[in-house]
Amino acid sequence: GNDAMMAGRVLPWMQATEEADVWVTWEVTFRDMILLDPDNHRETAYNLTEHDLSNAENYAALKNILIELANRE
Repeated sequence: GNDAMMAGRVLPWMQATEEADVWVTWEVTFRDMILLDPDNHRETAYNLTEHDLSNAENYAALKNILIELANRE
């Protein structure tokens, strides 16, 4: 379950329920990192399967997106 998935991790884990089908509402796929703007609105998704962070170009691209979002007012 969720407890086992999150053990020892610090990233949030989104879990769909019958009351809130967040996978559909947020239009995500497995291993999507949802990037929010400073007002906590969804900006984009960055899929970690398609963009393996062990690849330096993917790592740099994600870092640049995060810096850009963090610097918005």
